[in-house]
Amino acid sequence: MAGLTFYTNPMSRGRMIRWMLEETGQPYDTVLLDYGTTMKSPEYLAVNPMGKVPAIRHGDAVVTECAAICAYLADAFPEAGLAPAPGSAERGAYYRWLFFGAGPVEAAVSNHALGITVPAERERMMGYGSFAQVMETLDQAVSEANGRGGWLAGDRFTAADLYIGSHLGFGLAFKSIEDRPAFHAFHDRVKDRPAALRAAALDDAAMPAR
Repeated sequence: MAGLTFYTNPMSRGRMIRWMLEETGQPYDTVLLDYGTTMKSPEYLAVNPMGKVPAIRHGDAVVTECAAICAYLADAFPEAGLAPAPGSAERGAYYRWLFFGAGPVEAAVSNHALGITVPAERERMMGYGSFAQVMETLDQAVSEANGRGGWLAGDRFTAADLYIGSHLGFGLAFKSIEDRPAFHAFHDRVKDRPAALRAAALDDAAMPAR
């Protein structure tokens, strides 16, 4: 079996990928990197020229970007059941919400946190339209999943739920998304999964001493 290496910092989006790795149930090695030092070293820039975490190496494959890593791991380890069957309606919903999180949610929340408001006449040129549109669309998606007792891509938890749930947990904690009941309800449904708790414990233990 190809070795699996995880490059991360416990105070980064790498927490999301730690959770994903724990969901797969596969063994992996962890390389902890520091901002501004080892994260910008020639050795790591050979892995990710952006000098950012997380990243994974699986045999000869190197994958960066959280949504891409989630999708890759779900496909690499299908026995974990973290992605619907290819070609199914559920697979379509899975891709839709996984990459809605990576595109509109990530961009809209980041711009909103920086105090950037898209002028109404410029919304058509933005992939996400407006922050308000993104929040409303996200609310509708998780409300529907909550209401039927299922998940974003059907009746089974997938990497899309992990990815969106992670965004919601971070956004609610740091007040970078709107405080809506549907967001809390969805995050509450995912945050106590055994893999999520294991991942959080590992990352918390790796936090630098203060």
